[in-house]
Amino acid sequence: MEKRQLGRSGLEVSAIGLGCMRATAGHGPIAGTRQEMIALLRGAVDRGITFFDTAQVYGPFVNEELVGEALAPVRDQVVISTKFGFQFDTSGDPHPSGLNSQPEYIRETVEASLKRLRVEKIDLLYQHRVDPEVPIEDVAGAVKDLIDQGKVSHFGLSEAGAQTIRRAHAVQPVTALQSEYSLWWRQPEEDILPTLEELGIGLVSFSPLGKGFLAGSVTEQTQFDKEDNRGTFPRFSVEARKANRALVDAIQSFATKKQATAAQIALAWVLAQKPWIVPIPGTTKLGRLDENIGATSLKLTPDEIRELDGILKSIPVVGDRYPAEVERMTNR
Repeated sequence: MEKRQLGRSGLEVSAIGLGCMRATAGHGPIAGTRQEMIALLRGAVDRGITFFDTAQVYGPFVNEELVGEALAPVRDQVVISTKFGFQFDTSGDPHPSGLNSQPEYIRETVEASLKRLRVEKIDLLYQHRVDPEVPIEDVAGAVKDLIDQGKVSHFGLSEAGAQTIRRAHAVQPVTALQSEYSLWWRQPEEDILPTLEELGIGLVSFSPLGKGFLAGSVTEQTQFDKEDNRGTFPRFSVEARKANRALVDAIQSFATKKQATAAQIALAWVLAQKPWIVPIPGTTKLGRLDENIGATSLKLTPDEIRELDGILKSIPVVGDRYPAEVERMTNR
């Protein structure tokens, strides 16, 4: 497996990682038992993947526990990232009640993450969403303290705006920004990618397959479980899925010429953009995992990238990425 460095931080990871969110309940039904998901994660390590992404809010909490159990036997071979920043109440409601990046709350929740992940140090710790009630300098300072204490190795942000990234980086160097980036979400190219390149920060691309849509696994006939958040996204309405099918068909046609799958083309495109970008597609199936890994050996020529860019310009994506209240939590 090819390796990449996240910016100038020195943190080296496999060229693609594994997003672990859907390996546990909380975001729709899972496709296997707990033991099958543990086997999937260990199978990923056997195949050369060294970068695994989870978060406190996935489940919540149970995803970190799964990742911790699965990777404990191979801890010295992997990089584990997790995220803080959501407020959890004690009322029994599993859903977060809002954001909380107060320094004391960060310290408290990170201690819990360390236990669930079965690690002494978190390799990469992200703020999951920017909390408008807490200055980013205070957040960066809290993570800096955790780094100084040996509990965290690297600091990251998720879906943060360019100025927030700069302010955080001035207090504690940011190793990586995690943000959605794919053939059908290219907004980071406007000001985020130039900022990251200037500061030497890596990009970890989540949903590089458009939450499954670019891989062709979601159609207008797909019925989403009530816990599957995709069902609330405008881009995943039946009408939008029907309209956006034209883009998937065009990518599939391109992939056929390249003797690849649509998912491999989507991942290869992300990998071709910058050498410091690492996509983290999620899957619960070993076959899909092997397919995704195959994208790392698929090289797109400059002419092929221009052809894909032409396809994207000729087939505009229909539907907003998130509902308005969720989109307001991004690019702060």
